[in-house]
Amino acid sequence: MHHSSFVDTLRDGGTAVGYWTVLDAPVATERVSMTGYDYIGIDAQHGLMGYDGVLRNLMAVDAGHRAAGVVRVAANDPVGIGQALDAGALGVIVPLVDTADDAAAAVRAARYSGRRSYGPMRSGLRVGPRPVESDRQVLVLAMIETEQGLANVEDIARVDGLDGLYIGPSDLMLAVGGAYPADPEHTDALEAAVERTRAAAEAAGIVPAIHTLDGATARKRLQAGFRMVTIASDLTHLEAAARSHLAEAKA
Repeated sequence: MHHSSFVDTLRDGGTAVGYWTVLDAPVATERVSMTGYDYIGIDAQHGLMGYDGVLRNLMAVDAGHRAAGVVRVAANDPVGIGQALDAGALGVIVPLVDTADDAAAAVRAARYSGRRSYGPMRSGLRVGPRPVESDRQVLVLAMIETEQGLANVEDIARVDGLDGLYIGPSDLMLAVGGAYPADPEHTDALEAAVERTRAAAEAAGIVPAIHTLDGATARKRLQAGFRMVTIASDLTHLEAAARSHLAEAKA
């Protein structure tokens, strides 16, 4: 599923499974991108990299020739959104969207028909050279992760030009009253919020997307109707693998 076919698949009602990278480790990113994931999510918000890292890791994804590169930008800001797209991202995930106006601003920042400045740089390698083609060939997803975002989720989902809603379960858990991301006392409230968000996306004809910690959870979310599901992160998996091998060696 190379390049814009990832976008077409999601726009046409299909599904995509991705992996998350927070490390500025392009060689590792390239390797993971070749394992069969549909996309690699590059984290410019909580990840340990700046713009140069985003660029290097998008190039690493492209070097693997299989996955699409998607960037979670640092903020709902035209500069960061434009840079991620110019660097070659096929989608942007925009954090902390509270209102329909916030979502509309994100869409404008990502579209030449809105406020995106023309200077396609690397993006010209994979999307159409004409602004109208480019606008059609990149995804814009709004993160639903705050109390206000959840309260406005149906309005946000209907914003013209928005391609999907992306749930950040850790922040959403805090938004529904959880004391910490895995708070067992608020699991039901979180699941209700997750389902409300998924239903809002589906009703609006856009992509319901969510982050998960492992493959088993990802499968559960896909079965529940989510169409874009991200798994874990390179840093947490690196630690988990190292720990398990050490435990085995010392057993």
